[in-house]
Amino acid sequence: MKSIEVKLYHIDEHPNKELCFKYIRESDHTIGEFELEDVVSSLKELSKLIGGELDYSISTSPARGEFISFTNYDKDLLMKLVPNECPLTGTHWDISLIEGLQNRDSLKVLRELHFEVEYLYSDEGLHRICVDNDYYFDESGVIW
Repeated sequence: MKSIEVKLYHIDEHPNKELCFKYIRESDHTIGEFELEDVVSSLKELSKLIGGELDYSISTSPARGEFISFTNYDKDLLMKLVPNECPLTGTHWDISLIEGLQNRDSLKVLRELHFEVEYLYSDEGLHRICVDNDYYFDESGVIW
């Protein structure tokens, strides 16, 4: 029988945090997916509420051809919505979406989504993810 001892570190204990962040950036391509799902939920709920047709193509990173389009909807009802009440899904994406449409800026929510995902991939954002998820890393920076 053979035994191997492996040293594991929390992110704040790791001798080279940048190795840990690099590993996550290169191996976890789902960071921001929950944010994207929340935006899509807000879009769909707003469409149900104000009617009309919704068409969109969005992602967690800026890409060519991204768009959000609402047509033939009840503009009066849209203007009566109070964004800060988060009336669609209860998330902050409701605010961004409603404010954007009320100000004829349907891409406001996309800019904010991309900004949020960029933050999540930053050292500060990744540190928060590591702490919140109680990740352990080996000496080479791989999540154990």
